[in-house]
Amino acid sequence: MSHPAAVPQQHSASANDARKPIVLAFSGGLDTSFCVPYLQERGWAVHTVFADTGGVDAQERAAIEARAQELGVASHRTVDGGPALWQHFVKPFVWAGEAYQGQYPLLVSDRYLIVDAALARAAELGTGAIAHGCTGMGNDQVRFDLAVKARGDYAIVAPIREIQKEHTHTRAYEQQYLEQRGFAVQARQKAYTINENLLGLTMSGGEIDRWEAPGEGARGWCQPRSQWPATPLRLRIGFVHGEAVALDGVALAGPALLARLNQLLAAYGVGRGIYTGDTTIGLKGRIIFEAPGLAALLAAHRALEEAVLTKQQNRFKPEVARKWVELVYEGFFHDPLKTDLEAFLAASQRCVSGEVVLETHGGSIGAVAVSSPHILNAKGATYAQSADWGVAEAEGFIKLYGMSSTLWAQVNADAAQ
Repeated sequence: MSHPAAVPQQHSASANDARKPIVLAFSGGLDTSFCVPYLQERGWAVHTVFADTGGVDAQERAAIEARAQELGVASHRTVDGGPALWQHFVKPFVWAGEAYQGQYPLLVSDRYLIVDAALARAAELGTGAIAHGCTGMGNDQVRFDLAVKARGDYAIVAPIREIQKEHTHTRAYEQQYLEQRGFAVQARQKAYTINENLLGLTMSGGEIDRWEAPGEGARGWCQPRSQWPATPLRLRIGFVHGEAVALDGVALAGPALLARLNQLLAAYGVGRGIYTGDTTIGLKGRIIFEAPGLAALLAAHRALEEAVLTKQQNRFKPEVARKWVELVYEGFFHDPLKTDLEAFLAASQRCVSGEVVLETHGGSIGAVAVSSPHILNAKGATYAQSADWGVAEAEGFIKLYGMSSTLWAQVNADAAQ
């Protein structure tokens, strides 16, 4: 897997800094902000890496860099993770076409690309120490740790897991810890844990964790029903070998296409849901998620596949897809089986080329038209309308097709009654 391209370093470590270097995957939120002074006070020279996988604008990106500088890191690096995220997650995910447990579109799968960016920085610094801000209760710790372990022999430091040994209310402790050292904590961060990237947005904490109805503050990109536009929206997505390459006839690179879909469809509230699922570590997890663009890509791709794949392909492929999704969800991003499954998924896409028209009136989105040279149309037949075979052929097919069930009914007539 290729590493995301690096953006010039924002500030560098002092030549006189003799502390042990460690690379921290950094987002500027409460958890990773806490990690910086925590690690520093334990003798580490903290080098932060922010993998920009989308979901932030230029102002927010600058704020993250400023936050790192405010916290006094040894160096900060921002990398563009969008192309790698599209190539190594979005493409095979859309090929698979399945959400985890039928609901959740794996919105935190950028973690694997964040690990790649952190390890690339560690190689530059010549250190084998990696840190992250994952808690000891969630799935991200599994994803980070397994992804790091699959890449080599590294020391993994997880400050949030460490403080959870002594503190029950960890977020309150983190806030107090930072404020005592003169670092402000944003008000929104006190209520929710928010993750944003090119894939979408997730929110947890507060009333969401208490299994209550989400409050007004628990909303990200998607507009409420009262603000949906009155006019329906139609979009045309072009695919080549299962990859979305154009929007309304305009060729776009994957990350730009997904970002545009997010923007257009969030106004219609598309792709928002509340998900309760079985986590890797065994707890029930409850989050709000918003994924407007992915919802559109999945709907369009499925409509195209249904038209161009054979019946046997359409029946079997979901089994492969569900296993691929489970591996990615549970941290096995680098497991050989995932690579094997992707080989099948890629092969299944050789004729998945064409265009799909999507329409939304708000809340959901569906395909209304499909065009492709690979649609499996019979030249002389249309379902339930006309056929290029005779009545005798139809009756013979039905007789042979149902032979086993018919024989059972005849042989076991008494038992059936």
